[in-house]
Amino acid sequence: MVTITQPIARAAPTISGFASQYQRVALVFQGGGALGAYQAGVYHALSEANCEPDWVSGVSIGAINAAIVGGNSPENRLPRLRNFWELVSGRKVWAYTPDGDWFRTLRNYTSAMMTITMGQPGFFAPRHPGPWLTPAGAAGATSYYDTSTLKTTLEHLVDFDLLNSQRMRVTFGAVNVRSGNFIYFDNAKETLNANHVMASGALPPALPAIKIDGEYYWDGGIVSNTPLQYLLEQEDNLSTLVFQVDLFSARGSLPRDMRDVLGRHKDIMFSSRTRQNTDHFRRVHTLRHRLAQALAKVPPDRRTPDEERLLQELSDMAAVNIVHLIYQQKSYEGHAKDYEFSGTSVREHWEAGYNDTRRTLRHSDWLAPPTTGDGVVVHDLHRDDDT
Repeated sequence: MVTITQPIARAAPTISGFASQYQRVALVFQGGGALGAYQAGVYHALSEANCEPDWVSGVSIGAINAAIVGGNSPENRLPRLRNFWELVSGRKVWAYTPDGDWFRTLRNYTSAMMTITMGQPGFFAPRHPGPWLTPAGAAGATSYYDTSTLKTTLEHLVDFDLLNSQRMRVTFGAVNVRSGNFIYFDNAKETLNANHVMASGALPPALPAIKIDGEYYWDGGIVSNTPLQYLLEQEDNLSTLVFQVDLFSARGSLPRDMRDVLGRHKDIMFSSRTRQNTDHFRRVHTLRHRLAQALAKVPPDRRTPDEERLLQELSDMAAVNIVHLIYQQKSYEGHAKDYEFSGTSVREHWEAGYNDTRRTLRHSDWLAPPTTGDGVVVHDLHRDDDT
C-alpha cells in the first residue's frame, strides 16, 4: 500500500480568529476523480490552521471526500482521508521511473490504462462480461464497472450515524436519470447513507446509476460539477467563508496536439460553471445592495410597508467571502489525469492542495469579512485580476 507521508512540519497559519468572524465556514468540493487527493490536501492545511467547516458539500469524488470529513470526528478526519487515498492508489505501476516529463507522461498513461483494464482497489472493478455482452435490463448492462467495493469502503471509513447527527451540514449533488434534474442530498433534510455518496459519483457509462427510493441517479457533474450554487441560494442569510476547491481550471494554454485538445476540453467542460456561479451571485448581490441604497433615499413616510420590509431584508444581507482554490495541471499530465490513480500522482495532488492552501492562508486580508459595500468577494490565488 502506498503511504501518504506527513509534509515537512512548518509553522501553520492559524485562521480560527478570522473564521470566528463568520456565522458559517463552508468547504465545497468539485468532482474530478483521481485529482480529488488535492481536496484532501486542502482539508489537511485547513485542519492544521484550526479551521473546521460547519458545512461540507461535494460532487462525485468531492462527495466521497465530503462524506469522510462529515462522517468522522475532527481527530479522525485526516487519518480516514489518508486511508481512502492510500487504498485507491495502492497498486504499483513501475518499480522505477527515469527523470523527465516524457517518462512521467508514459508512466501516467500506463497507470491510466491499468485503471481502465483493472479498476481501482476499494473503488470499482470491471464487469465480466462487459455491458455490450449483457442482456438489456440486466444489472451489468448499463456500466463498464461495478462499484460494490466502494460501498464497502465508504461504510468502513464513514460513520453515517455521526454524519446524520447534523453536527456538520453535509450535502451531495446528483442527477435524476429519468428527469435530468439536479438534486441535492442534504443531511438537514433526509438521512444519508453510502448510496447517496455513490449516486453523486456514478459517472456514466463507466459507473452504474444508483437506486434511491425508487429513482436512479448519476454523477452530479453531468449538470454542474460544483454544489456551490446550492449553498449560495440558501435563505438563512448567514455570513459565510467559503473554500471552493476545483479540480479543473477554466484557464489554460492553447492545445498543440490531440492529447492537449482532449485535456483542455475536459477542463473547460467541468470548470466553467463554477466561475459562472460566482460571477452571477456577485452581480445579484451587487444589484440588491444598490436597490437598498436607492430605497434608503426615499423618505420613510413615503415608503409602503412592502418597501420597508424589502429595505430591511436588503440591508441585512450577510457577507460572503469565497476563497477559490484550483488545481493546476502539471505539464506531463494529459486528459487521463482524472483516472490516473498512481501513488506518485496522488501524493503530488495531496501536496499541491496542502501547499496552495497554506499560500492562500498567508493572505490574511483575504480572510476578513467583506465590507458592507462589497457584500461578496472572490479571491483566487492563481488569478491576479480577481478581487
